[in-house]
Parts: sequence; C-alpha cells; structure tokens
Amino acid sequence: LEQRHSFDPDERTAVHFVDDPELAYVMTRYRQVHDLWHVLYGLPPTFAGEVALKWLEAAQTGLPMCAAGALAGGVRLTAAQRRAVVRSVLPWAARHALRGPDLMSVYYEREMGRPIDELRAELRVELLPRTIK
Repeated sequence: LEQRHSFDPDERTAVHFVDDPELAYVMTRYRQVHDLWHVLYGLPPTFAGEVALKWLEAAQTGLPMCAAGALAGGVRLTAAQRRAVVRSVLPWAARHALRGPDLMSVYYEREMGRPIDELRAELRVELLPRTIK
C-alpha cells in the first residue's frame, strides 16, 4: 500500500484547537487514515470521490464535520453526480458502517506490505459501484 500509492500517514499536520489529548489523538488518526481509505475503497482523488469518502467517513465515525463536508461538497457536483450520491453512495456508506468493521481501529501500519485485495477481503470492504467518477 505505502509504496504503490505514496501513502504516509505521518505526513499529516498536527491537530489544532482540541485540548483533550485523547480526542486530539482520535482526530489525528482520522486525518491519517483519510488517504488510506481512498486507496482501500478505490475512490479517486476527485471531487466526487472526495464527497463519497466523506459520506463513508460520516457513517463510520459519526463526526458532524464529515457530513457537513459531504453536504457542502455535494453542492458542487453535477445533477447526475448528486443523483448517484443519493442512489448509490448513501446506501453504500450506510451498509458499510452497519456491517463492516470499525475502520478507525484497524492497525493499518501492520498491513502496509499486504496485498490490497487481501486486506479488503478481511475487512469486508464493499467497493462503491462505478457510479461516481
């Protein structure tokens, strides 16, 4: 994962404005795994791919900022992309959050040398149907 996709979780800057050390760690971890989730879910680094990932993050973490980002980003999508979000992305994110593992608690650093398809199978990752480009 790390070499093929140039992913380094330590490249993220420190979290600001969070006084509690445990909450700061959770927010730092969330930021660290964001790019990894793009790779894990095969979501392109496009505006539509970012909106899809934000919906998954909102369903997985319950963080209001993720839902706010998905909603705000959705405004910039085309009408066809917004329909795809409602028809495909939202149900997909909800299914994955309900049936899949807690992705924030995966020790990804131990999985970096592993084939991506093997990791997806173990985590029961359901790739988003190609309705979002």
